[in-house]
Amino acid sequence: MKFLDQAKIYVKAGNGGSGLSSFRREKFVEFGGPNGGDGGSGGSIILKSVNGLNTLIDFRYAQHFKAGNGEKGGSSNKTGHGGKNLTLRVPLGTQVYAEDKKTLIYDFTKEDEEFILAKGGFGGAGNTKFKSSTNRAPRKFTKGKLGEEISIWLELKIIADVGLIGFPNAGKSSFLNISTRARPKIANYPFTTINPNLGVVQIDDKEIVLADIPGLIEGAHKGIGLGDKFLKHIERCKSLLHIIDINEDDLIRQYKVIREELKQYSEKLIKKKEIVVFNKIDLLEEREKNEKLKEFKKFFKKKFYEISILKKENINTILRIL
Repeated sequence: MKFLDQAKIYVKAGNGGSGLSSFRREKFVEFGGPNGGDGGSGGSIILKSVNGLNTLIDFRYAQHFKAGNGEKGGSSNKTGHGGKNLTLRVPLGTQVYAEDKKTLIYDFTKEDEEFILAKGGFGGAGNTKFKSSTNRAPRKFTKGKLGEEISIWLELKIIADVGLIGFPNAGKSSFLNISTRARPKIANYPFTTINPNLGVVQIDDKEIVLADIPGLIEGAHKGIGLGDKFLKHIERCKSLLHIIDINEDDLIRQYKVIREELKQYSEKLIKKKEIVVFNKIDLLEEREKNEKLKEFKKFFKKKFYEISILKKENINTILRIL
């Protein structure tokens, strides 16, 4: 399914029905009192977060949504039928912004959350409501209120336990592929992944959700390459798996560039728990591999791991650590 993480929509809640002005007309009742009913309330527009959706693509083809109007009040004090609510399903992780794209209205972080985006208008009052001791036969009634209307932006930030980060072609999609049932596109050239992919790992009777974030490059926080369009998805991940191709000439720079991009985008990103793994160890001789890792360890006093996705080396070890 095509991934779309942003959409603008217009919604209009239903209008309330007008009240009715009417009087009792019965045999042997010369002066029947007022019996006009109230109008029904208009339907509301409701957003609901659901699991299983990972795209806002449906909102590309339909951007205008209207709820049902309330019906007019009836005689014999009958209230008009209320307008039908309209519930729009959005993926878990969707944020609702005002038309200025800056003001956050609501953030869906839990499954089956509901948020009333636009309230339906109240129904008008029938003439029965205006009967008093001094006015036994009022003809007054009120019209229904207009339903709320608003234009908003929906923005999806995927929610995952672990975000896979690193340069293009480091092996993130391959790791997702071998660990989960997800089937991302894989090839030996940069930017194979141009949309985030999600996969569920099952290990030792536990489940974790992995998100393959499209490859970052230097200047990504400024929008270079695939840019900050996907950096925002890392904000939702609880921890990070940083995959580095050990065959690169300068491992230190490879690591520092990605970390700097995270920092420039948001200080929160570099504070997340991070596991560093070096991939494609099967392509190097043991001596050369050890020299590279020794040099890396001089600069960064942190633990790292070695894997070979091709030969499936240490994959389960990393999953258990995650």
